[in-house]
Amino acid sequence: MKELLSIRRTFLAVLFLGLFAMAARTVTDADVWWHLKTGQYIAAHKAVPHADPFSYTRAGQPWVAHEWLTELLFYGLYRSAGWGGLIVAFAAIPCLAFFLLYLRCADEPYVAGVVTLCAAWATVPTWGVRPQVVSLLLTSLWLLILERSEPERSERGRSGNDEKLLWWTLPILVLWVNLHAGFALGLALLALFLVGESLECLPRSPRCGNPKRRLRALALALLLNLLLVPLNPNGMRMFSYPLETLRSKAMQNYIAEWASPNFHHAEYWPFLLLLLAAIAALGWSSLRVRPRDVLLLLAGTYAALSSIRLIPLFVLIAAPLISVPLKRWTESDQPSAKPRSSSGDWLTAAALNALIVLAMGVFAVIRVAQAVDRQPKAEADRFPAGAVAFLQTHPPRGPIFNHYDWGGYLIWRLYPSERVFIDGRADLYGGQLLDQFAATYQLKGDWRQTLNQWGIRTVLVPADSALATGLRIAPGWTIAYEDAQSIVLAAPPHPAP
Repeated sequence: MKELLSIRRTFLAVLFLGLFAMAARTVTDADVWWHLKTGQYIAAHKAVPHADPFSYTRAGQPWVAHEWLTELLFYGLYRSAGWGGLIVAFAAIPCLAFFLLYLRCADEPYVAGVVTLCAAWATVPTWGVRPQVVSLLLTSLWLLILERSEPERSERGRSGNDEKLLWWTLPILVLWVNLHAGFALGLALLALFLVGESLECLPRSPRCGNPKRRLRALALALLLNLLLVPLNPNGMRMFSYPLETLRSKAMQNYIAEWASPNFHHAEYWPFLLLLLAAIAALGWSSLRVRPRDVLLLLAGTYAALSSIRLIPLFVLIAAPLISVPLKRWTESDQPSAKPRSSSGDWLTAAALNALIVLAMGVFAVIRVAQAVDRQPKAEADRFPAGAVAFLQTHPPRGPIFNHYDWGGYLIWRLYPSERVFIDGRADLYGGQLLDQFAATYQLKGDWRQTLNQWGIRTVLVPADSALATGLRIAPGWTIAYEDAQSIVLAAPPHPAP
């Protein structure tokens, strides 16, 4: 009991309850809606879709539903526990991911805890009820396995076990390839470990004596994991899909998360500080940096500076490296001996620690309750709830042209009676249709051609958008519904000349 209520345990409990409270938020991601509908579709049809069922612009076209198992999880949680189940689950997942990161940091609780908190802060923009959060957890677990499988004692003060831990990557990969295309990060990290540790064991390297067993184990694990990739409903297609996504110009141009972080925005300052801290820690530390760690850090830095979505990868790599010199710098400030305390002093401290943990637990519960209570308002503020309710009672006469961010919401609320022009599945629609949507929405070029080409009879867009302004004065177009957020415009009975 004395150890359970120690200051260190209290510090860790407060840290991770605080992270849980930070992650408990209303569900406002625009993609969550089509994820839910996909999960419902899979549950109803007992099959994973391979062609698009939700839009009329890509109806029947091949669609890689790479997140199918996560979407089934989404729908199962929502059906059984509502928004509260999703909010709690996707607050616990990043909390667990950063606990695994804490285990990889320097063997000093306060240093490891502070570094973990900073690392979590840098990834806050990527949190939410999203499949990417599942990849965050599995990437964190993957790195822990790769490091702990090393038989040599690491500089972070933790002993590796043996190569047998590497075989745990095989069932994780089978699960991961069905949860999210982020499984490619696991394969890339395994390859980087293999290359990095090979560089460490070049001739005349004093670091390792006989590295052949370790390198053989890494190479065999990589080979077996590659052989397991096709064990998913999309088969061999999952080899090329992650690369196509990373190289897609349309994704980079139209999806904010695939762009580079803009350091003029305060939400990316924690990542910038962590990047500078990594450079400073490696530059000023007298500790020898492993070639493997340098290779991992370079790859993670390039990935994070190329795409906001890959910032968590850099964070998971950099945080343990920062913690090692930070621990050395703080060791001199620690007292050499602990003063003894009486039983009465211990009971007082234990009661205070228990009270602190209880208060933090109550705060976390209140945060979850508030998020659940605010969910209906958050939905109405972010998505066209009123316009959709109108369309449910006044079915449109033809295809709907919709705002990109609202496509998933329309799929959730209106499918199968109505299909969308576009939604958050940018990989499905491709650059040509995304360009066409953007030009029409912004009244650029021959924007009317889009409406005529697809026979669009109803437009649902933000009330203050350029397209709404243009159609208000277009001949024959009438306002069927309007509120402060959205507007529904109906086409004339016959196309205007």
